[in-house]
Amino acid sequence: MSLKILLTSTSFQDTPGSHHELLENSGYTIIKLRGPIKEKVMLSVIDQFDAIICGDDEITKKVIEKGVKSRLKVISKYGSGLDKIDLDAAKEFNIPITSCQAVNQTTVAEHVFALLLSYVKNIIPEHEYVQQSRWKRLIGNDIGGKTLGVMGTGNVGKEVVKRALAFGMNILAFDKFPDYKFSSQYGITYVTSAEEIYEKSDIITLHMYLDDNSRHLINKKAMSKMKKGIIIVNTARAELVKQSDVLNEIESGKIGGYLTDVLEKEPIEEQHPYLNNPKIIITPHIGSRTHENVVKQGTMAVENLINQLSL
Repeated sequence: MSLKILLTSTSFQDTPGSHHELLENSGYTIIKLRGPIKEKVMLSVIDQFDAIICGDDEITKKVIEKGVKSRLKVISKYGSGLDKIDLDAAKEFNIPITSCQAVNQTTVAEHVFALLLSYVKNIIPEHEYVQQSRWKRLIGNDIGGKTLGVMGTGNVGKEVVKRALAFGMNILAFDKFPDYKFSSQYGITYVTSAEEIYEKSDIITLHMYLDDNSRHLINKKAMSKMKKGIIIVNTARAELVKQSDVLNEIESGKIGGYLTDVLEKEPIEEQHPYLNNPKIIITPHIGSRTHENVVKQGTMAVENLINQLSL
């Protein structure tokens, strides 16, 4: 009897490429569901599978415990963020968790600038005007010469820095574990506190892991220290910012723009408070969703799965 694998990542499923062939030729029985899957649904099916290739599904302690008590042997994360998986429970029940580190950083870094340039150059409203046969010419802004605060200089943050330098931006970086070799190589400055990022940046881009220390890091108190008109870009995790505070500070004029690829609940809910706000751009968690990157990431997720099941 072949091993039974649950695949939930929609990026994996929706993008054609060699990652599908690799999984299909593995000899496993593949069952597909479209994530992100909530805990209740996951609990109803997890005991049927030997392994899972998951996206941002709710892999809670209850899910892991039920899976392991049945037949679950491996959890392979499609992607790098593990905050939706209860890692303490995985350790407790001795189930390996794999992820796709150092695979999507250039793709996500490109998305940061896609969001930023679209906003400061008024690309979205200008396109809509032209589609209405209106020749309304808004005045945009440059990013060259602006100070970019990069919060988190892991794989993605470093790629953002490289691209920001090409645009002639001034870089300030903050990380609990500064990479001074990198900063020396690229001539950027690490600051010793997040407050210095808040006070000196014209634009802030978030590239931190979500944990108890970083949750709602960008809140009313933090924003009170920022320059008027600050632009915040979030391609990491929605919970790094406090949604209600962002909305209030946009209304007050303190925040000039919030550009995000992530929401606390995905897909987006009807009547979401971010909708129809000209100072907010939302993309539906597509920062790493390119043909090239999905194939790379999907291949790594499948290879991680095969390697663990072969042990």
